[in-house]
Amino acid sequence: MNEDNKDAFKNVNRKPGLQIWTINNMQMVPVPAQGFGNFFEGDCYIVLYISPNKSGSGQSADIHYWIGNTSSQDEQGAAAIYVTQLDEYLGGSPVQHREVQGSESPRFRGYFKNGLIYKKGGVASGFHHVDTNVYNILRLLHVKGRKHVTAAEVEVSWNSFNNGDIFLLDMGKAIVQWNGPQSNRREKLKAVLLAQDIRDRERGGRAQIGVVEGGDEKDSPELMKVMTAVLGQRTGQLKEAIPDDKPQQAQNANIRLYHIFENSGNLVVQEVATQPLTQDLLQSTDCYMVDQRGSSVMVWKGKQASKEERQAALTRAMGYIKAKNYPLSTSVEVMAEGGESAMFKHLFKSWRDKGQTQGLGTTYSLGRIAKVAQEKFDVMELHARPELAAQQRMVDDASGDIKVWRIENLELADVNPTTYGQFYGGDCYLVLYTYQRSSQQQYILYMWQGRHATKDEVTACAYQAVNVDNKYNGAPVQVRVVMGKEPRHFLAIFKGKLIIFEGGTGKPGVVSHEGGARLFQVRGTNERNTKATEVQPRASSLNTNDVFLLRTDNICYLWYGKGCSGDEREMGRAMSNILSRQDKQVVMEGQEPAEFWVALGGKAPYASDKNLQKEEPPHSPRLFECSNQTGQFRMTEVDDFAQSDLDEEDVMLLDTWEEIFLWVGSFANQYETKEAWNSAQEYLRTHPAGRDPDTPIIFVKQGYEPPTFTGWFNAWDPHKWSGGNSYEEMKKKLNDAASLTPITVDLNNTHVKGGLGGYRAPGGPVSSPPVYRGHGGDLSPRPSSPTSPSTQRAQSSPSYAPSSPAGVGGAGMYLDPELLINKPHDELPQGVDPSQREDHLSDVDFENLLGTSRSDFQRLPKWRQNDLKKKAGLY
Repeated sequence: MNEDNKDAFKNVNRKPGLQIWTINNMQMVPVPAQGFGNFFEGDCYIVLYISPNKSGSGQSADIHYWIGNTSSQDEQGAAAIYVTQLDEYLGGSPVQHREVQGSESPRFRGYFKNGLIYKKGGVASGFHHVDTNVYNILRLLHVKGRKHVTAAEVEVSWNSFNNGDIFLLDMGKAIVQWNGPQSNRREKLKAVLLAQDIRDRERGGRAQIGVVEGGDEKDSPELMKVMTAVLGQRTGQLKEAIPDDKPQQAQNANIRLYHIFENSGNLVVQEVATQPLTQDLLQSTDCYMVDQRGSSVMVWKGKQASKEERQAALTRAMGYIKAKNYPLSTSVEVMAEGGESAMFKHLFKSWRDKGQTQGLGTTYSLGRIAKVAQEKFDVMELHARPELAAQQRMVDDASGDIKVWRIENLELADVNPTTYGQFYGGDCYLVLYTYQRSSQQQYILYMWQGRHATKDEVTACAYQAVNVDNKYNGAPVQVRVVMGKEPRHFLAIFKGKLIIFEGGTGKPGVVSHEGGARLFQVRGTNERNTKATEVQPRASSLNTNDVFLLRTDNICYLWYGKGCSGDEREMGRAMSNILSRQDKQVVMEGQEPAEFWVALGGKAPYASDKNLQKEEPPHSPRLFECSNQTGQFRMTEVDDFAQSDLDEEDVMLLDTWEEIFLWVGSFANQYETKEAWNSAQEYLRTHPAGRDPDTPIIFVKQGYEPPTFTGWFNAWDPHKWSGGNSYEEMKKKLNDAASLTPITVDLNNTHVKGGLGGYRAPGGPVSSPPVYRGHGGDLSPRPSSPTSPSTQRAQSSPSYAPSSPAGVGGAGMYLDPELLINKPHDELPQGVDPSQREDHLSDVDFENLLGTSRSDFQRLPKWRQNDLKKKAGLY
């Protein structure tokens, strides 16, 4: 890779998380986080997702390039080149994916939990971008999907509606959700979550949301007035429901493996084998392609294949698709030897991963429970090889200094150093870690958020982190740590003394526990990777692969599961000395005294299946949503699954290879429930790896999951479905809020408010928004002059009550910050309240000047708001 190409990737972050770039003038330009999930149809995007390996050691990366329906060939070509170069820059290990608008992979859609929004426009298409950060918006979003939601901008007209789908009429300060009479509960819930995401992420929480049931419009007269004012009076019948897109191609048993290479400049595709495939067919010196008869094409790059062959893999896959006349939306994956996806491995009759990982340990898997047998930690090697430090997520050997604060009364309170490492689920903490690198002080600021902390405390934690960051002149690396998801380095700095209490608080003078048994799960093999997590004190919480500490009023039991190692037992013993001063009693699994089970409320089954004890299982488990709605069995895979992916209205299939679980939600479709057995048998019969049709099929109902099922999920919560908001509850809250500050329309004198400027495409020119035509003519917001903001009027277009007393200055305009900062009252633009200057800033300018979002700013005390405004010159 030449130096110019290296410069293009100098801002690529190798930390876990999501990064997105758009292609603008053939260059990669970063997309800000608030724009994630919005994709312009005329553009191409590159999406990089880095995630920690399940083993807790190292990272894996996926590079996706997304092609908009109206993007240019030049942009598509540039995106493909950048993907290949980015793959090389990251060491050749990422899995590459080609994504086409409307046919995105489940993995890609899974990054955007609240859905994808397709927006009209794009740099190369001749259209213009729309600003997502102002209120001068009028658009209609057509929402589709139950599992993975997409929303496309359509004409603002009743002609766009149909009886089966959901539509969001987005008017900037107000969003009205219209549910088609034939839409289902799950779709309605997903649409509400999308509307809330638009409100919170794009409008800073300052927009009203109302919901209209299309079959009972008379129950929402005020909201229908809004819709009628914008769309006009509806005439005639709405269109019938449009069938949903197929969730995924039907499972294809016709699998072929090809050897791909060049001969005298010509691409040669030579068939090697058909299903069932075996791993020994893949030779490290070559590149291969697996074709699922056009539903997907996967390219495998051997470690010893030539550099030219590896770099050309993606181009050759596209050439193959073209030669076979496959649809342009055909899924493409390119992966390196050792970085194969679970889907790829499932195409083979048997698959074994090499146990050795690069760096600091050997990985072996126990089902979904992975452990790392640690070797000697060499901090000098981390300094010499920064790529290894990135993979291990270890900036040093964790020997630096620690300072811990707890959020108390929304302020920072010092934590007693003797209790460092003890975190309570009802609290939020800031942890400042200081270390030396090249004789310079370096800082990491962890923001640990308890699962049961109040919203105000979580907000204060973020606010106080900004203060600490400012104190150190912005030097600290800030890391948000959600309870239970502590990164490796966070574990290491507490040197084997990290304890996560499920609830309660560490605040002085507060009793966090009333006594009785408490159970802690201990995981780790040394001081750098060990933590104890409090779990429910029930027998069903035990797991044969781990050490557990059962603390009662009189004694502390050390329970050693059959699958735990000597190192894990040693760390469990050390942790017991921190947790309890009482006598300790070692209990081996299978030799428990009666008092042990009494303390846990009685003996009960727990995760002890032998499958969970196997070293290196042949295949990772996979979870699918099942559907027979089209008369043919189809599945949508859920990538990187968790318990939260089990939807109450779905039938889900969990494939652990030696068993098939069918999980049926409480509100699942009766037909799909009835057909579940046939579906599982069909899945086995058509599986490309030639599965045994007599593989056990286990039928599981929601609320009655056995430990052999829950053991495949991390941190299973048996009470998950007893709480939480249903669609009906969320709808009531939204409509109650709407009734407090009504969404109103002045039918006699209505107007769309204009704002300053348009949307600045990252790295591109400021442009005006596109024209939408609806009832009453042109409803497009018109940009105003930077020096003389004006309000544009269009006949019969809407005006809305502000969503807060301040509104947006009452004028709906956004001004250049230079017109507001440090200006005397008499020099402010007309209509600007001197005490509310911040209301005339766009969301981007607001965050840049005040260092916080609008929603977080509103939660601060008045004196703090004024203090921030003074520092920004807005007071």
